[in-house]
Amino acid sequence: MAHWFHRNPLKATAPVSFNFYGVAASPAANKICNDLRMSRARLLEMFTDVTCNPEIMKNATDAYFSLLQGFIASLDGTTQENKMRFFQNFKWTDTLQGNTPSAQQDAIFELVSMAFNVALWYTKFASRLTGKENITEAEAKEVHRSLKIAAGIFKHLMEAYIPRLITPAEKGRDLEARVLDTYIVQSQAEAQEVTIARAIELKHNASLIAALAFETANFYQKADHTLNTLEPDYSSKWRKYLQLKQHFYMAYAYCYHGQTLLASDKCGEAIRSLQEAEKCYSKAEALCKEYRHTKGPGTTAKPSEQLFFLKLGGLIKNTLEKCQRENGFIYFHKIPADAPQLELKASYGLAEPVPFEFPPLSEQCTPEVYATFDLTKGPKDDKAKPKQEEEVKPVKEPDLKPQKDTGCIIS
Repeated sequence: MAHWFHRNPLKATAPVSFNFYGVAASPAANKICNDLRMSRARLLEMFTDVTCNPEIMKNATDAYFSLLQGFIASLDGTTQENKMRFFQNFKWTDTLQGNTPSAQQDAIFELVSMAFNVALWYTKFASRLTGKENITEAEAKEVHRSLKIAAGIFKHLMEAYIPRLITPAEKGRDLEARVLDTYIVQSQAEAQEVTIARAIELKHNASLIAALAFETANFYQKADHTLNTLEPDYSSKWRKYLQLKQHFYMAYAYCYHGQTLLASDKCGEAIRSLQEAEKCYSKAEALCKEYRHTKGPGTTAKPSEQLFFLKLGGLIKNTLEKCQRENGFIYFHKIPADAPQLELKASYGLAEPVPFEFPPLSEQCTPEVYATFDLTKGPKDDKAKPKQEEEVKPVKEPDLKPQKDTGCIIS
């Protein structure tokens, strides 16, 4: 299942030294700054380390975020903003808009931008796991959980922290509601794909598979519609992926709904449902070609080359032929002109985001140490010596090497 998921690039950021000369007026304050610099650098390294797993990632994120919150949380017993929140400038690029960074002198901007990358890492880790040959049940559960964790992080940022930014997110940037919404819904939809694959492997009831596929197709449609007001230059490729997945899972829904109808002796309706499945599958095939030829950010998925995709085409064809044979010998039902209206609700298997919370404040960040940060000793503006801008270089991400495709997500 390598190249089954579309992935946008990681956000890139300018280096941050946290060298608060004069401001960090005690050894303990200096240690916080040094630890912030080192934990930030380590976390950034983990994003592209192929040996990194969720446990390592959690340790790295907790180390950095617990310290960074010392510049966000109120430590002086008042309701006023932390005096360090607006001291350091941070620069981050966006997943859709190339290497042009956004900059804000705000520790919350750093918190949400870095956490956004953590969520992206979980989606990429899930994608990398699905590229393994003969993925185990435990690994499939890890994929499922990682995607729900990603959705939970995106959701928490949107609800609890992005509203606190002094400077609102620009249109089409990562921290804007439409983009975040799409990432949340896509992560949920992809998690449900794992559930569907498992339900098929274990030969669960056709009505359950049809309902799950229908709900998943609706998720992809919702994500696509959320992006429809963004600039096509940077959203078209992503939208093509969402559209092809929507039609693919609608084909699944109609196919398995047809099996349910046949089992209920509604052969004519079953044939019409399977004919609609054929249409949706053909549309998904066409969208796969369009997606491959559409320019835009991110890795190019190749779903139409996967056995999981190809098997559905054969399943629809064989099931339709079976229904047509049965109708010619037994039922003699009239085939309805209109496709059945799918009003399927899945009782089980829907993917909900895993609730996310930032780690507690580091024990190093005490009111006593906080008091030793003296902003009056900060560097004075020196217009005669303009400081050179740090370049924001794109993140060099590891290549996904596809392995032999076994045609299923769980072995």
